Amino acid sequence: MSNAQESQAGTPRPTAFLSYARADKAEATRLTAALEQAGVDVWWDTLIEGGAEFAKSIEAAIVACDAVVVLWSKKSVASDWVLDEASKGRELHKLVPVSLDGTEPPMGFRRYHSVDLTGWLAGGDPGAMERIVRGIAALRNQDKIPGGTPVRGEDRPASSSRRKLLVAASGAALASVAGVLVWRSGFIHRKLLPSRGNSVAVLPFENLSGDTGQDYFSAGLAEEVRATLARNVRLQVMAQASSAKFRDSKEDAETIAEQLGVAYLLSGSVRRSGEIVRVAADLIDGSSGFSRWSQTFDRRMTDIFAVQSEIATTVASALVARVTADESATNPGPDQEAVSGGTTNVAAFDAYLRGRALYDLSVDEASEQAALAQFDAAIAADPGYAAAHAARARSLTAIANQYGAVGTREALYDAAVASAERAIALSPGLADAHSTLGYTLFQGRLDARAARDPFERSAKLGSGEATVLARYSQYSARIGNDSAAAPAMKRALALDPLNPLIFRAAGSIEYAARRFAESIPPLRQALSMNPKMTRAHGAIGDALYMLGRPAEARVEYAAEPLTDVSLMGLAIVHHRLGNVAAARAAMDKLVRELADKVLYQQGQVLAQWGERDAAIGRLQQARKLGDSGLIYARNDPLLDPLRDDPRFAALLKSLGFD
Repeated sequence: MSNAQESQAGTPRPTAFLSYARADKAEATRLTAALEQAGVDVWWDTLIEGGAEFAKSIEAAIVACDAVVVLWSKKSVASDWVLDEASKGRELHKLVPVSLDGTEPPMGFRRYHSVDLTGWLAGGDPGAMERIVRGIAALRNQDKIPGGTPVRGEDRPASSSRRKLLVAASGAALASVAGVLVWRSGFIHRKLLPSRGNSVAVLPFENLSGDTGQDYFSAGLAEEVRATLARNVRLQVMAQASSAKFRDSKEDAETIAEQLGVAYLLSGSVRRSGEIVRVAADLIDGSSGFSRWSQTFDRRMTDIFAVQSEIATTVASALVARVTADESATNPGPDQEAVSGGTTNVAAFDAYLRGRALYDLSVDEASEQAALAQFDAAIAADPGYAAAHAARARSLTAIANQYGAVGTREALYDAAVASAERAIALSPGLADAHSTLGYTLFQGRLDARAARDPFERSAKLGSGEATVLARYSQYSARIGNDSAAAPAMKRALALDPLNPLIFRAAGSIEYAARRFAESIPPLRQALSMNPKMTRAHGAIGDALYMLGRPAEARVEYAAEPLTDVSLMGLAIVHHRLGNVAAARAAMDKLVRELADKVLYQQGQVLAQWGERDAAIGRLQQARKLGDSGLIYARNDPLLDPLRDDPRFAALLKSLGFD
């Protein structure tokens, strides 16, 4: 039907508000003429002067139109008027971004796919205009509320289901290429799968406060929202590490969603000024790059917890509605605070976020101690803050593992266990608290038996938490329960496909099950993501050594950054290759430089050299000093020469291995 026929039939033409900078008036004029020719009524400000009436006219036109077409350029990104108009269009879910010269949109708009008009302005690319018109038409035909009234702005229910917008790519179907992993058959291969409608990634929120010292707050708030969403069993929520890969990315929403293998992205920004916080949240459809829900919250800091909960609840409702109508999915229960381990104390929350930012840095002992001090401050402000107690336990464990001197670790582990137990008492449903307790009991106190119950509990409560699942998987592998380890790791990889630590852990699971060849691909993948990663080259060297390829193993051991792992490997591989002098030199250096800190590694070397009594002696000494390397002893193939020795059997029993 022609435009004239459409008008005669009584069907109104679609309408668009054009937002542009004065310096781009020539391009705006050309675009307006083209849109009018294509059957779109365009409202723009050519006949209105500035002032109060001007602002009122602008707002009325934006509210009334079907779409807000924003022309981004070098000039417009610095225009307060354009930014305000674009923000209003985003808020009303009717934004159609257009790029005039390839300039990157301002913060808060970079996740939206823009129609590139540079080719059209140069006299080519007629499809660009078609994409704009199609986008306007799609916005006009969004879902309607009962009675047939178009849903507009604040009248639109936050959880309504809307048709996908077609501006970006002529109906392209979304597929996941995020490296979803299929277990077995050579361990892993990449497989293209469609993104599930209930899958979402929470991107790091942007800090718009103008103070980089506030980065911890915006990042921490996004993670709290992500954690709340992850507790909803009906949702598949991408883990923090993978989502954080796109913190400073210039990729658009469609590209990010494709790489992560999710249907939706939750983007946001935080502007904090004194006691006032503005939080803007935006749920973006990964297949179109356009907003499905957005809202801005202006609250006092004391209300930040309500905002956090409201964002998570609204997004969960919108996503779960696509999968099931079961009310229990969107209303997980009245005791959410007991599950989350949260707080309503602003000072405690702020200290907790500061501590977590420092803990994530993990650069040296000073940063670890500073993180611990912040967690202690959070607990002092709110003794009932379970998440802070759990974080304190992890911090103490990290300090003991990395910096604790022989003889001081036991007290640190005892304090960590007490903090984890306190977190569980305060919040019995907090999966991370159970996982932390299991980790500390196993790696700190070297009690595999005592760690079993908290680890099993964490797996039941934390099915949506990649870190929890990875810890459980590694524990299960160490105690010989491969039937639990493999599926848990598969789930962790699906939730965190861009995290090299998870891939390294996946390799360790295969190695523990003595699938040596299968352990190498995920370790190579980890190194491709982070070439400086520790323990990965050493783990590949172990696998190659067990596969009877010592020359190749030597190359990997030599490339390993960690001194203890590298020297242990070189000591055994040189001995296998017949270079006894080089083997002895590596062993002597290991003992001389690291002494009692590496008794377990010394036991591995001596076992491979056939010096059984000496190997048993080093391992027994390691047990007395609490060497955490002993968690590998039950199924470490490097200790196989000792397995028929009753002294070794007694050692394993003392560690709680059944």
